[in-house]
Amino acid sequence: MAAWTWRFETAGGTEVQPAVQPEEFTTQGDAESWIGEHWKDLKEGGTDQVRLFEDSTEIYGPMSLHAEEAEA
Repeated sequence: MAAWTWRFETAGGTEVQPAVQPEEFTTQGDAESWIGEHWKDLKEGGTDQVRLFEDSTEIYGPMSLHAEEAEA
């Protein structure tokens, strides 16, 4: 069974420890729901962007957590 995980990064792409510790997710939908619930806390804790992986394969990213800046 695939494991879905997030990588947490600064705007420059350096990996950082997340302010909210995630789990390994069994579906992409569960992983995306989790990031939707916790993105503000992650951003406040120093994460600027995330990447989603299925096992060792990057599915997408980087995805900015600065939504208000992206809309401006």
